[in-house]
Amino acid sequence: MTAPFFLPCAAGVEALLTTEVQRLLPARQVHTLRGGVALDGDPADVMVLNLELRLAQRVLVEVAEGAYRDEQSLYELAGSVDWTQWITPQHTLRVDTTATRCPLRSLNFAALRIKDAVCDQLRAATGERPSVDIREPDLALVLHLGPDRAALYVDTSGEPLFKRGWREDKGDAPLKETLAAAMLAAAGWQGRPDAGGALHDPCCGSGTIAIEAAQIACGIAPGLKRRFAFERLLPFSSTEMRAALQRLRSHAQARIRASAVPIFASDVSFRMVDFARRNAQRAGVEAAIVFNGGDALERPAPSLRDDLPGTLVLNPPYGERIEVAGKAAPGAARPHGDAGNRELPEDFFARLSAHWKRAYTNHPAGWTAYVLSPDMKLPGAMRLKEARRTPMWNGPIECRLFRFDLVAGSMRSDGAAR
Repeated sequence: MTAPFFLPCAAGVEALLTTEVQRLLPARQVHTLRGGVALDGDPADVMVLNLELRLAQRVLVEVAEGAYRDEQSLYELAGSVDWTQWITPQHTLRVDTTATRCPLRSLNFAALRIKDAVCDQLRAATGERPSVDIREPDLALVLHLGPDRAALYVDTSGEPLFKRGWREDKGDAPLKETLAAAMLAAAGWQGRPDAGGALHDPCCGSGTIAIEAAQIACGIAPGLKRRFAFERLLPFSSTEMRAALQRLRSHAQARIRASAVPIFASDVSFRMVDFARRNAQRAGVEAAIVFNGGDALERPAPSLRDDLPGTLVLNPPYGERIEVAGKAAPGAARPHGDAGNRELPEDFFARLSAHWKRAYTNHPAGWTAYVLSPDMKLPGAMRLKEARRTPMWNGPIECRLFRFDLVAGSMRSDGAAR
């Protein structure tokens, strides 16, 4: 039996997520919506999507949908679901609510009525009612309220899917794994010599982009090291379903391979490099990444064979997230020999592009850079012409993923041009 699914994602990632779902479930019709994608799926699809998706935030299964007028309407909507097929009184639950132009006064009261409907039904059927657990419930429900229609979902993921199970060491403003995967997908980087080539993140922080890239290159399923909420629910508790999940995990484990391309990660903070290395070890990709300390404004380009292209992917520091450190930090000393050079830009991004001109434009196969930034004028600040800009949101921050093709003669400063 199939049911409607909704897979929410960060704004700007919907089309990329559609492509990912079509690759994983080629037999399903996938619809791109604002804020996510929709499809009809079955319990086997729930397992595949939770285990394999890199771009979605959750896998939600719709269990009820209809018009509503008030909280009593919501109670009746939730009561139309046979909850004895999902949980027992020994399970716990939680109800979260989202809304778009909802006429109700209290979303908390709306969530309470959904909870009451579930508990009342189970008490009538068994004589007992489940408890509420706001931290780690067995059954997490998501109620979405529109102007006049409501949809109720079972969250089969539990913790959001960006929590891959390996990140323990964090720095300031860590990048979510789902956004790192979206940056790589938008860059067309697939961990092959003919799909992005080598990868380098010179502002790696705790290593999210490089680790996500290494898992892609090594064929490691993003959910292989974690558990999911659906594993505690009745539709997935049979011996057959548990065996099917174990087969999926075994197949995912068996396809792990060595990376076909080199991956590099560096950061101005040696403490963050140590964090990134430990995270990579937990993610099973430490051997696939070369870690180094060093300022992004000084570190030379990785050495590659002549026929292997390179891709720079970075989420550099910006004021809303974290202050710039190293040579571009406020008050930092100017590079040796540049004290009298008034043409040298003071800000991080202009100096970064000047460094790229010196270090990255002479490689025969070329380098391409992808920079995530909320500054729509970044190309001007870097004195570069972007080849493409892709809208993406980093949490509440609206950003663009800028693509720059680093070829000789493309990165001249104004002074050099004159």
